[in-house]
Amino acid sequence: MSAFATLLELQEHDVKLDQLRHRRAALPDRAELVTQTKANSVLAAEIAATSADHDVVAREQKRLEDAVAMVVDKAKAEDKKLYSGTISAPKELQSIQDEIASLNRRRDALDDSILVQMELAEPLDEQLAESGARKAALDVQLHEVTERLRAAELLIDTENTTVQAERDQLASQVDPTLLAQYEELRRRLGGVAVARLEGSSCRGCHLQLAAVELERIRKLDRDTVVHCEECGRILVR
Repeated sequence: MSAFATLLELQEHDVKLDQLRHRRAALPDRAELVTQTKANSVLAAEIAATSADHDVVAREQKRLEDAVAMVVDKAKAEDKKLYSGTISAPKELQSIQDEIASLNRRRDALDDSILVQMELAEPLDEQLAESGARKAALDVQLHEVTERLRAAELLIDTENTTVQAERDQLASQVDPTLLAQYEELRRRLGGVAVARLEGSSCRGCHLQLAAVELERIRKLDRDTVVHCEECGRILVR
């Protein structure tokens, strides 16, 4: 195989590697993963906000319940004092009864406030349950798309490894100066640095070379590097 034929085969491998990189970057599951990850983040933020609201309500309800417990304990103590038989003065007994009545009113008010907090908590509980179910389903979908993406990437990476090894083997057979020229042309010309000369046409730019140029090329040694006068690509004769 001539050096230029080797260079052409090298280019085929480089084009294949470019295609594999593009396929890997453009895998449908990658776009889906981005979409689902964003949706998961939005939902997680919603759950966090709802949980924060729920915590505020729960703390207030706990504070009220603790206050009720204190009122109940105090009322029991006053009731015990009232019926202990140790107090006989009517005025003092009336004072205890008034205190018990006041405590009962306080408890009723606290109970009403607790009901308000429970009513506030109910829709938050429902929202958290619904959001939690959605989050669980989304987590499953996220796991599935992640696994599919990894599997697809693995297939491409395996093929890429094989093609890269073959490419490296071919590159080792090309003169370093010619290889450097090839690499620079690939960079400048969109990945295609080598093209066949078929008849009078360059298969890189698909333009016909002038008759004078064709005659000049035909007279050159087969090992001489020839460039297309139109696009600058290395021509394989």
